[in-house]
Amino acid sequence: MSSANWTACTGVLGTNDCARGVTSGPTKPNGGGTFLYAMNSITNTVGGLAFYTAQVSFAPMSSGCDISGAVKRGPSGGTTGFSAFLFVGLGGTALTDEGYMLGISDANPGRIELRKGALSVGLPDEAPGGVNKILRRSTESVAIDVWTHLRLEQVVNANGDVILNCYKSDLVANAVTAPVWVAIPGMDPYTDDALGIASGSFPKTSGRAGFGGQFSDVTRRCYFDHLVVKRQT
Repeated sequence: MSSANWTACTGVLGTNDCARGVTSGPTKPNGGGTFLYAMNSITNTVGGLAFYTAQVSFAPMSSGCDISGAVKRGPSGGTTGFSAFLFVGLGGTALTDEGYMLGISDANPGRIELRKGALSVGLPDEAPGGVNKILRRSTESVAIDVWTHLRLEQVVNANGDVILNCYKSDLVANAVTAPVWVAIPGMDPYTDDALGIASGSFPKTSGRAGFGGQFSDVTRRCYFDHLVVKRQT
């Protein structure tokens, strides 16, 4: 998908706080093209930057969806103070709206986390079951400057349950253009039940999909490449 396919959420950091755009400078994932999308915080203003696809029938999607993309927390002014993620099921167009997020947590090294909540909070490094609604957390870690090819599948069942499946593809063995999806260690499928029992709130059965970063310090960098969105029909 090209940059023209994405619309910024409202309430995101401005360009005076976080530079963003397509660039050919940083190292791409295996099989990547000439360009990638980068975010670089240029002040210590706390906030986030996120984009959703606004194409016809995708904004919002009336049912579940599937998003994949290569994600990296790049070399920065520090090793914490930022997280990078993909999202589905976003209930509106604001950074403070809630959805399901899959990405690299704010830690050194980070973990792959699945979270339900506002994009503005990002992915705090926290065990599942805490106040930030981390639903799943990988047993393996992800170092700074390592590309991770992730996929988040949101399946909406007829009874209103939402099944969240998290996958990754090994970018050493497989190009970003030819992923081989496998389950992420420690991240079993999560059922967000129609009654709101498991997560403490009702599931997200529709919404928007996209990508973003959360920043709490200066010179923190997130990179994204080869983003693909599909909708459940």
